Amino acid sequence: MSFTMEESTSLTMDYSSYKTELSKRRRAVVTRELTKIAYSAPTSLVSLAEGMPNEKTFPFTEISVKLYDGSSFTLEESELGKALQYIPTQGYPPLLQTLREFQRRVHAPPLWESRDIVIVAGAQDGLSKTLESIIGIGDPILVHDPFYPGVEVVVTPHQAEFISIPQDDFGIIPEIMEEILRERLISGKKMPKIMYVNATGANPTGVIIPFERRKEIYRLACEYDFLILDDDPYCFLSYNDEIPPSFLSIDTEGRVIRVDSFSKVISSGMRIGFITAPAPLLASIELHLQSSHLHAPSLSQVILYKLFKIWGFDGLMSHMKRIKHFYKERRDVIVTLARKHLNGLADFAVPSSGFFLWIKVRDIKDTWQMLMQRGINEGVIMAPGASFTKDPTAPCNAIRASFSKASYEEMDLAMERLASLIRAELTENNLYLQNLNS
Repeated sequence: MSFTMEESTSLTMDYSSYKTELSKRRRAVVTRELTKIAYSAPTSLVSLAEGMPNEKTFPFTEISVKLYDGSSFTLEESELGKALQYIPTQGYPPLLQTLREFQRRVHAPPLWESRDIVIVAGAQDGLSKTLESIIGIGDPILVHDPFYPGVEVVVTPHQAEFISIPQDDFGIIPEIMEEILRERLISGKKMPKIMYVNATGANPTGVIIPFERRKEIYRLACEYDFLILDDDPYCFLSYNDEIPPSFLSIDTEGRVIRVDSFSKVISSGMRIGFITAPAPLLASIELHLQSSHLHAPSLSQVILYKLFKIWGFDGLMSHMKRIKHFYKERRDVIVTLARKHLNGLADFAVPSSGFFLWIKVRDIKDTWQMLMQRGINEGVIMAPGASFTKDPTAPCNAIRASFSKASYEEMDLAMERLASLIRAELTENNLYLQNLNS
């Protein structure tokens, strides 16, 4: 298909070729469908269909929540009952509607009436359900190199082929991506049905893909007929002045599956994320949810809805701005400490978003053993770079250091210990080479 910015009145794509045979064989669970009907039906409807426990048996009578701005709310009686009860698989209806309005306001997706949302138990759940509905045995998947290992653990059991696209300081390089796709097409190799991407705050590099590159990537998706799975948990943690428009905002053909998460901006333990996608793709994901955990945590969904209701859109954006400044300050501190301790030993770029500093160690081919054995013994834990590549067994000189949670004193100590580790590794390597040459 050719790329065009002209909009039709609805999405015209046929999504059957993107679904695995397993996904196509899934069928709706009647009891889950009846729950959906019961929630949307008029109050005059009497239902004896669902196997729901009686709320009177729940030991909880009241749950009170106080927010950092001094506001508070209490769940009791019928509202508490809903928070502790089974709900439709797609999500708590009032929260679903709130999120639909949120997406329209933030991203203004073209052809919104052809899309919808499903609430999932965090972004990882969303990635898992999405990829397992699309990636079949031996299917190729486009990823940027390096990339989030939560994707690898999902699709490796399906023997997926990773087509890794190099990154520079601005993320995926579209020219190289186009060359790789063209060569595959000419050689008759199986073409990818989907690309996974962290467009803002790529894990582990912290890169933000500029808007012009996003448009080029989307053009390639249209030309080579693949979907874009945009995993965007750091959307509101851009340390630059502006957040580039999302893939969803330019999706005129219905190729974008967007995964949002509240783990980084509200609470990780609430386990709430949501997927925005064309309705036919979303239906497959919902059927998968019906067969696993039925729905994302209902208590978390009701609490999140109440938070939206109290703060409103502007209040939520103020919260996002507050935590952006919080993490930006921490980013600046770890960069200063890394320059202090790793000068002459390693290189890194200042991350534009996210939680991580991506460090490349000089003169050491692989950091795995240094970190996973000696590092733990010496009192410092960081993630070896190999775990973010398509082949975790291959040598990699990179390290991912998180600056989100540790205190400034702990960051300082960690960088000091990392420098000692690198020096010890270099000394050991030099002694080994001297012994070989003697």
